[in-house]
Amino acid sequence: MPLGVLWLGLSLTLLGVLQIQAQDSTPNLIPAPPLLKAPLQPNFQDDQFQGKWYVVGLAGNAFSKEEQGKFKMYSTTYELKGDHSYNVTSILLKDQQCDYFIRTFVPTSQPGEFSLGNIKAYPELQSYTVRVVATNYNQFAMVFFKALTQKQENFKITLYGRTKELPPERKENFISFVKSLGLTDDHILFPVPIDKCIDG
Repeated sequence: MPLGVLWLGLSLTLLGVLQIQAQDSTPNLIPAPPLLKAPLQPNFQDDQFQGKWYVVGLAGNAFSKEEQGKFKMYSTTYELKGDHSYNVTSILLKDQQCDYFIRTFVPTSQPGEFSLGNIKAYPELQSYTVRVVATNYNQFAMVFFKALTQKQENFKITLYGRTKELPPERKENFISFVKSLGLTDDHILFPVPIDKCIDG
């Protein structure tokens, strides 16, 4: 099974998309960087970050370039609640059906950093951290995710866009940041844009 599918399995199991069982052998992954390597957006504005984002780019220590083309674009909507947590809804196309997956991101003491709400519902997870690294709120955002299980540490970086296309410099900045975390071109994917499910 390709490493990217394993990370996708871990990531999207949280979304409820894939139910991939853990394998006996732990893959040899690039170590997850310390959280300090994923800086937080200064003066993070949670009300401006909310709303719909398209997943324009993905990178992670278990992704592989050979999987490019298999990943379809999906959307994620952040809905701010009164306690400053987000209801996070992702809409994905799976087997020609629209799947909706909802979870909660709970703020930590650092603005722009979140943990997964109701983590006890995912017994394989020891921790799940989300950090908004950079955003201008109306065009793009880069978000760092780190998941710790008993067997391994996975991390990914998502490039969000308010639209399905971003200027080349945004993708270049994304690639530079990803490589600063020890990943290579082989770990970077740009999902195929689609209309079904994610528009509307």
